Amino acid sequence: MEKFWESELVNHAANYGVAILCTLVFLAIFELVTKYDNWEQIKKGNMAVAMATGGKIFGILNIFRYSILHNDSLFVMIGWGCFGFFLLIIAYFIFEFLTPKFKVDEEIGKGNRAVGFISMVISVGLSYVIGAGIM
Repeated sequence: MEKFWESELVNHAANYGVAILCTLVFLAIFELVTKYDNWEQIKKGNMAVAMATGGKIFGILNIFRYSILHNDSLFVMIGWGCFGFFLLIIAYFIFEFLTPKFKVDEEIGKGNRAVGFISMVISVGLSYVIGAGIM
């Protein structure tokens, strides 16, 4: 039975399961900090929200990709993933702060695709930078 728990298949399934679970938790946190209802807006066809949310999903999972590649322990992988998510959410607040002429959340909620696209690119781009620092 010990060999079973040490197998690559079990390790892969554990990494996959934890990454999915953490992504769901992190998306729920993002849902709390945004002023619009992500899934309701996506259901209505709001492409700006879909792009911003897609960028967040990609960003979170890309950070976990780096964390899985560079760590043997499931708990260390989770730790780096959480740290990366923390940096990603800080970047979200910085983006809002650095755009004083408009409110990012309001523009995305109204369907402004340009702001949704920029939000997506920031999430995706920073996930590579965050991931590069994971050891």
